[in-house]
Amino acid sequence: MNSKDLIVSLLLDDEFGKRLERLIKEDLRMNVREFARRIGLSESTVYKLISGKRKPNLRTLKQIARGIEEILHKKDYFVAVIASRAVLNALTTYEIDIDGKKIAIREYSANSFEEAIISAIRAERDGARAIVCAPILSPTIEKIVSIPIVTILPREDLIRAIETAARKVASR
Repeated sequence: MNSKDLIVSLLLDDEFGKRLERLIKEDLRMNVREFARRIGLSESTVYKLISGKRKPNLRTLKQIARGIEEILHKKDYFVAVIASRAVLNALTTYEIDIDGKKIAIREYSANSFEEAIISAIRAERDGARAIVCAPILSPTIEKIVSIPIVTILPREDLIRAIETAARKVASR
């Protein structure tokens, strides 16, 4: 179901609150707190809408609709790459074509383990569909986020680095 169909189904449902809660949890795969933050409403307002203690006014409906549209648009076709700035500078493309679908690539610079963890959480919140990171990070990040993690396997670069180091050692 596309974003417009989701919004229409939400607005036309007699049980707006229950449908909103299902949409947040099942369609958007978010919790209420994150949804409220992303669309710019207070968490208590969203809970009141879900429970039926508050009926949405036109401004709130527009804000929810725009928010859903933005969340779904951002979530489509986006892979995060978490690496040091030096590695990210070598990245030459910011979009890849897979089976006719354009998938965006977003950089998340991290120069420490802590920054990488923060970047992984931020990438998931931004709507990343997957994360690419170094092997030392992937086991920890897999425990924190709920999206697929793909590990960079730098075999060729590793061999080149070892050869470079060996040449420096041999030249001394």
